Amino acid sequence: MRTYYIYIMSNHSRTLYTGFTSNLISRVWKHKNRVYDGFTKKYNIRQLVYYETTTDGLAAIEREKEIKKWRRSKRVALIKRLNPTWRDLSDDFD
Repeated sequence: MRTYYIYIMSNHSRTLYTGFTSNLISRVWKHKNRVYDGFTKKYNIRQLVYYETTTDGLAAIEREKEIKKWRRSKRVALIKRLNPTWRDLSDDFD
């Protein structure tokens, strides 16, 4: 069964980027190494500050869309609830 990840990344200014993927380690590496042109490269988005998992791909897409529609304050509250220090969670990847 495949796992899907809905994630939020940030930078030193706490600019937020929300996405989803089926390979979180690879996707975070690509963001950190500025592989993608666009928002994450422009704003130097390099810290994984939140993620959640599901085995339902359609649910992952819908959850990503839901979170993207939220006000910034609600996304920040989500992050702070599980990661109050805004630690880079990708530091735990081996």
